[in-house]
Amino acid sequence: MSLRGRIGRVTEGQWWFCLTHMRVEPDQGCPNKDRMGPYATQEEAAGALQRAAERNKAWDEAEQDDD
Repeated sequence: MSLRGRIGRVTEGQWWFCLTHMRVEPDQGCPNKDRMGPYATQEEAAGALQRAAERNKAWDEAEQDDD
């Protein structure tokens, strides 16, 4: 089996959050360099920015605790 066949199965059903268009996209969409993901569901992809903001806040707070 070719690598192409394996990649198709791995990425099937994945969702991304496009930072260019600010929307959820299926696997066939903008280049991955412009997206966050992949996520298993559309709902997970839709929450990508909120999760990133929460993680950034937690990292900032942890960094302040280290000072």
